[in-house]
Amino acid sequence: MKRLDKEGSQFILHTDGMVCFSGERIAASEIFEEIVRRFVHRLQELDSPLLEKITQDLSNPQEVIKLASLLKILAEKPLEKAVEEIPGTESWVADRIILHHIVEGLYNYWRSFGRYMVCHQKNEQQDNGSFYREFNHTMEQLSSLIRALYRDICENITGEHPAVFRQVCAGCEVGLVVSDRKWNCPSEYKEKLEEIPFVRQVLLNPPLLINPPKNTRSGQFRRVGENPLSLFNPEKTKWICYPAKVGPLVVFVYFHQKFIGLGSSLANLFDLADEQQIAAGPDAIFFYGAPAEPMSLFGQLPTVFFDDLQNNILVGAVPDEDRFGYFGYLKKMILTLHNVTMMKTGRMPFHGAMVNIQLKNGSSANILLIGDTAAGKSESLEAFRILGKEHIRELKIIADDMGSLEVAEDGRVLGYGTEIGAFIRLDDLEFGYAFGQIDRAIIMSPHMVNARVVLPITTMEEILKGYPLDFILYANNYDQVDESHPIVEKFESVEDALNTFREGAAMSKGTTTSTGLTHSYFANIFGPTQYRELHEKLAENTFENAFRSGVFIGQLRTRLGISSFESTGPAEAAKALFLMISERKK
Repeated sequence: MKRLDKEGSQFILHTDGMVCFSGERIAASEIFEEIVRRFVHRLQELDSPLLEKITQDLSNPQEVIKLASLLKILAEKPLEKAVEEIPGTESWVADRIILHHIVEGLYNYWRSFGRYMVCHQKNEQQDNGSFYREFNHTMEQLSSLIRALYRDICENITGEHPAVFRQVCAGCEVGLVVSDRKWNCPSEYKEKLEEIPFVRQVLLNPPLLINPPKNTRSGQFRRVGENPLSLFNPEKTKWICYPAKVGPLVVFVYFHQKFIGLGSSLANLFDLADEQQIAAGPDAIFFYGAPAEPMSLFGQLPTVFFDDLQNNILVGAVPDEDRFGYFGYLKKMILTLHNVTMMKTGRMPFHGAMVNIQLKNGSSANILLIGDTAAGKSESLEAFRILGKEHIRELKIIADDMGSLEVAEDGRVLGYGTEIGAFIRLDDLEFGYAFGQIDRAIIMSPHMVNARVVLPITTMEEILKGYPLDFILYANNYDQVDESHPIVEKFESVEDALNTFREGAAMSKGTTTSTGLTHSYFANIFGPTQYRELHEKLAENTFENAFRSGVFIGQLRTRLGISSFESTGPAEAAKALFLMISERKK
């Protein structure tokens, strides 16, 4: 099985094995001919001046087939020899400059798309390590072959050898190995889901640039009384499941190939579940790219989830409309499902960043910064790392965005994370607020406000360890600092702390469609607001135990939402926090 699907600005190559092993075979393939046809059609849509300069009438499908056949022969022979093998193509010799421009345009057309390979693994290939290694080699070889094919064709047209070689990624930027897996599927879900393949390996060629349809998120995810899966039947040849490890949970994330770029980006955020975890079945299921028409029954903003109490599973869904083509919809629904499940097990979810910091003077601290999107959580902690570089022995990221708190038997409050990666603002990179290395990154909408980067920053071992908290701070990004409002302010009582966290105030920074000073319960619309009664009991118990066990509970004024303090605010907050930790008893 081999087919080439076009989804918006993405090409998706489906294959059931290894691809062509020579440039000549690539040029001779049906897929190559299809790409030539699509490119010519694009030139016609643009009314390209190139079409006026050539003798051939490319509006005639037969002439397009001749062009593709000519390019196939040009992979091996010079133009003068190639035209002899295809009657009616002799005029290309006189039009060789135009032909060269067409080949350049074809190459650029192909590379202008997001390019994905989905290799459907057969049963006999499962659990075969050599298969995965061969696939990785094939992905690399494909890029080399396409580059070589382009260069050979150009050289055989112009008769000139290029002096400059650019080793761009000319093949597929992302490769997915997918295969069928059996799992503990509820009977009413079985017919719709059992043939959708699971991702078992991901190959990325970073830095990967993705331009999704949207770059902000609106609203929240509503709990509804009807299972969204009952409204549609997934077209199994166009859906893929990414089985994600989300903290201690497993979420089966089903995405339509329309959103394959965003779906593949999950690899930088969540580890893949192993075979045993898949077989046991998920804690939650999420459909990203459900058909829009049936989903419209849920209203104007049909980003919803259903609590299937009978099967003890949560089911979320977001429609396949472009307005939901933003990674935030994918990530935040997954984390909403995580948060609801955690509350049901007795843990309090948090929206925040948590780190373990060890200083060279022997001091250490486990710090949790809770706050809304763009409140300065990650920025302040990264500024802390930069500020104290000479004094920090180690800094471990436990949670970048979401996690959960558990009250241990001895009354200590333990913190856990959810993600191995971070989804942070590219706008802040110039201020140094980034984790990891850019050459491992997936960059989204780099030319727009709220441009984002997804990159790995920690490990499953760290996020699941359970660190006892020393500081719980609310990230206040809106208050100015003065004598009455210090950078770090301690709450004197449980009720004072709960009131501030319940209010969840934050100054919007353009990462959602909200503007101005906003309020959300515990700065977390991803589960707690939908299960407020349950969350309130967990929050009171968690904060009472935190106070009793000596945790410093207060607020950190980052001023990230105040104009002209976007850089200095988090830096000064980090400095104040650094001094507090340095003075702690060893």
